[in-house]
Amino acid sequence: MAQSQAWGDKRFEVMMGRLLRFGVIFAAAWVLAGGIHYLVQFGGATPDYKVFRGEPGGLRHPREIIHEAIHLDARGLIQLGLLLLIATPVARVAFSVIGFVLEKDWMYVVITLIVLALLVYSLSSS
Repeated sequence: MAQSQAWGDKRFEVMMGRLLRFGVIFAAAWVLAGGIHYLVQFGGATPDYKVFRGEPGGLRHPREIIHEAIHLDARGLIQLGLLLLIATPVARVAFSVIGFVLEKDWMYVVITLIVLALLVYSLSSS
């Protein structure tokens, strides 16, 4: 039984590592594609560093970022890639909940759900 449990834990760790690796690589590729699209779109423009201009209003909230990315706006694509990068560790926490449920480790399920709720709240309340 212990050998089966250890193999299950090892398998879970491997799947968790793959999730994190895939998330980071996917997000980086998305940002790279958005960056290339940005250079194609605005590469010839001369930057004006005298006045600081933050991100436009359409790129400050996830719903608007997704809307801009769907319309193939270069900045929206880059921002979506950054959101995907932020979502990777959040997905890890959510995946951990599933792992703890399968192990029937209820104390860690509750703790991990609290951490997940705090992450989602802090990301959505900005």
